[in-house]
Amino acid sequence: MRANLALLATGAVVLSTALLGTAAQGTSASAEPHGKRTVAVSQVVAKDTLNEMNRQRPLVAAADKIRWQVERGSNAGFAGIGLERDQVVLWWKGEIPGQVQGAIDEARRTAPVRVADARYSLGELKSASARLQGQLRKHPALGHTVKIPTDGSGLVLAADGAGTGGAKIAASPAPWALADAAGVPVRTVEEAPLKERSRDNDSFPWSGGALLKNNGAPNCTSGFGVRNSTGAQFILTAEHCGKAGDRYTNGADAYIGTPGPANDPHDIMLIPTADVDNFMYTGGRGNDERGVRVDGWDWVYPGEVLCQSGVTSAGATGGPVCNLKVLFFYNDSEDLVEAEQTNGQEAARGGDSGGPVYAASANGGAIAKGTVTRSAGARLGFQDFGTAWRDFGIWIDK
Repeated sequence: MRANLALLATGAVVLSTALLGTAAQGTSASAEPHGKRTVAVSQVVAKDTLNEMNRQRPLVAAADKIRWQVERGSNAGFAGIGLERDQVVLWWKGEIPGQVQGAIDEARRTAPVRVADARYSLGELKSASARLQGQLRKHPALGHTVKIPTDGSGLVLAADGAGTGGAKIAASPAPWALADAAGVPVRTVEEAPLKERSRDNDSFPWSGGALLKNNGAPNCTSGFGVRNSTGAQFILTAEHCGKAGDRYTNGADAYIGTPGPANDPHDIMLIPTADVDNFMYTGGRGNDERGVRVDGWDWVYPGEVLCQSGVTSAGATGGPVCNLKVLFFYNDSEDLVEAEQTNGQEAARGGDSGGPVYAASANGGAIAKGTVTRSAGARLGFQDFGTAWRDFGIWIDK
């Protein structure tokens, strides 16, 4: 489905720093990594958004206790975890295993947790999604994206209302026909496909949220500065921003590196380089060198509110785009996460691709949540950091 979405690679690159989870919060908020202007996240994120992130922090911490237990086992009944206004909701099909129940009990000491019955497990819905995607490959006019709701109720098929050549689809597919193909209920929504979106002069060691130039042309944003278990250091960004052999530089043409490990379906890529840090630019373009310390990484949950700091959006708004509320996890080959800017503002712009998606940390910094891939108006598609951790074994460099 990727060809139908709008990539954000045009002129920005973001570097990301990762920690395994959020237990280790890093250095003090006043630390100045290599002379860059570090500010508290409260100076970057609007007060109402920061208040919402702070309010959600115990919910995220409680959800993490369950999420890590699910990650450790097969747990075939798991459907999803989401955040509601004042509680965590776990959707599960069938009997909950003892170890998961233990994690739920532990999580409830941090925040309320409601367990709800799911009609289908995540595994069942992934299989159903694959069947439905097979139908879409044969009949592209049916839709462009398959989504899996966290509650395990079925699938959501997004269609843009136009067939090949822009001709309007005469009628939506009958629900029973889609459900028959998938083997589960399918709800159709009409919305435009997301588009890929590909600061100006970062300096060594390389940071997140900075302009990346590919073979001399600005095209993306760095996500985070990361390292793996061998100590090797990388910039994490979007895979669609470049290909093997490309030459990446900063805005002043200082050499950074060439693409290394990548996962094309997940649209994430590592650029090996000599040194990175856990600084992330969050100010505007040009001489605005403000940024925050990245304290670690964490899982993403539907209902969570996040920000993104792509280079192009920074130039347009003077800072990050916030109030991005997580809606869905996709289940096409990219397995992206979808969020929506709750005030109807542009979620991302061309050149934001690869840029950092994040939440506020308890220590005045940021928590890495993912990297920008696509957008359409107020909607954003990004890859979550947990997927990069699985694919590459990386965490925030500190």
